Amino acid sequence: MQYQDVLGLEHIKKHLQSTVQNDRIAHAQLLVGPTGSGVLPLAVAYARHILCAASNESCHAQVNNLAHPDLHFSFPMPSSVGSSTTKTTSDMFLKEWRTFLLSNPYGSLPDWYKAIDIEKKNAEIRVAEAQLIMKKLSLKSYEGGFKVVIIWGADKMNTEAANKLLKLIEEPPAKTIILLVAESEDRIINTIKSRCQIISVPKLHAAVIAQGLQKNLQLTESQSSIVSRQADGDYRKAVQFSQNSAEELQFEQWFVEWVRTAFVAKTKMTAINDLIEWAQNIAAVNRETQIRFLMYSMEFFRQAMLKNYKAETAVYLSPQSGFDLSKFAPFVDGNRMIKIQNQLQEAIYHIERNANGKIVLTDLSIGMTRILHSK
Repeated sequence: MQYQDVLGLEHIKKHLQSTVQNDRIAHAQLLVGPTGSGVLPLAVAYARHILCAASNESCHAQVNNLAHPDLHFSFPMPSSVGSSTTKTTSDMFLKEWRTFLLSNPYGSLPDWYKAIDIEKKNAEIRVAEAQLIMKKLSLKSYEGGFKVVIIWGADKMNTEAANKLLKLIEEPPAKTIILLVAESEDRIINTIKSRCQIISVPKLHAAVIAQGLQKNLQLTESQSSIVSRQADGDYRKAVQFSQNSAEELQFEQWFVEWVRTAFVAKTKMTAINDLIEWAQNIAAVNRETQIRFLMYSMEFFRQAMLKNYKAETAVYLSPQSGFDLSKFAPFVDGNRMIKIQNQLQEAIYHIERNANGKIVLTDLSIGMTRILHSK
């Protein structure tokens, strides 16, 4: 991954390039932003620039394979794998990690867990991993220059590991660069944040995502425009949307069933049972699919609101099931949209944190019914 492989973020790239060119590289940096914004490939491109500033072809070749001896990676892992009692560290999965990152640079933590079949396990960065990082960075640089460690999923670092790394982050060995990559700054303890230079990576512009889809997936200009607006600044989601037309149709069917049941709930006493059954059906799929459906629902409501306010040029959604967006739109005004968005974001928050899907989605379906029927 090089800077040109990272979509958009030109102002951040220029800043990072200038730190290398002016020899002003902060020894500990925290890159924070949504996975789909390209935080991880940006960190890899920056590490390449630091390690290969002299344009050594051998250096670039090693980074291309994510096998440079002075480039280290750390990422969340379960406490153990299989029946083994050995404490798990990132080094045990480096081969799988390289394959994952090279094929899916915008991949998320759930994507990684799925790739190594640990979806049902609690993955963190633990003390054993922190000790391994300290050991690696205490050694001399193999090439005689900088050493760089990229700690991906730094917001999944538990308190014990964070405290273990405090001294290292505050006073690392000479020519040692620590790049922490995280989605949420709030989930990183203050003593770590205070020792890092924080770089906030924003969501991508729809036009940038569209260009990436045309270049990497050969989508047409029209297709990429529609998908990029759906993705809400997240290239990973855009790729998923472009590849999952069957899933999108399923999402539309779930959504239509949901709102139709919600509308009749005022006059049909048994509708509450239908809403509970609907919630149970959605909760039966995996959490990632649940979250994607809720994101899809948020965009569906947003499109209805734009239709309601006659912003026709911004309306791209065209339901395939015969659902009439123009008839639904009057029920989604600005006030309702705020409440709807809050409900959906709260549901996503709880599902991401392993709350019971049936309870979360049942509460959501009942709450949404009240909002749609409110004056």
